[in-house]
Amino acid sequence: MEEPMGIRIVPMEAEHLDQVADLERICFSDPWSRRLLAEELKNDLAAWLVALDGAGNVAGYAGIQVVLDEGYVNNIAVRPDCRRRGVASRLLQVFLDFAQGHHLAFLTLEVRASNAPAIALYESRGFREAGRRRNYYEHPREDAIIMTRTFSYDGTEETHRTGGTL
Repeated sequence: MEEPMGIRIVPMEAEHLDQVADLERICFSDPWSRRLLAEELKNDLAAWLVALDGAGNVAGYAGIQVVLDEGYVNNIAVRPDCRRRGVASRLLQVFLDFAQGHHLAFLTLEVRASNAPAIALYESRGFREAGRRRNYYEHPREDAIIMTRTFSYDGTEETHRTGGTL
């Protein structure tokens, strides 16, 4: 799927792992290891996407785990030079489309309380604060905001409502 800036969203493959692991180290204070990312590629309950730039390099990536009708967004990360260009939004939209197409009850994720740009993105896509995990993150220690978007499939227009604390 071709996107603005020449971005293509494709399934993550083993060939992307080195760049994704580098991106983890750049974006997160407690990054997932390359080994853990490789194991996730074998997880039948998980799906991982990469956003490739025009040169075929990883501009961003995202992962989701689905259990029954529940979706858990694991990570969304974008290379610093590609931020504010719609890469994270496009990755998230793929998961929202998947959730609706597969009639998931909800998607949920955690975000650092100080990550205002990410919170604004999630809110713009119908996610609402559903709770907090106190001191969830380390380096620096910080709360995680649990954000959830629920879906209704009763034949009426989709509704967004705040879920309970997970």
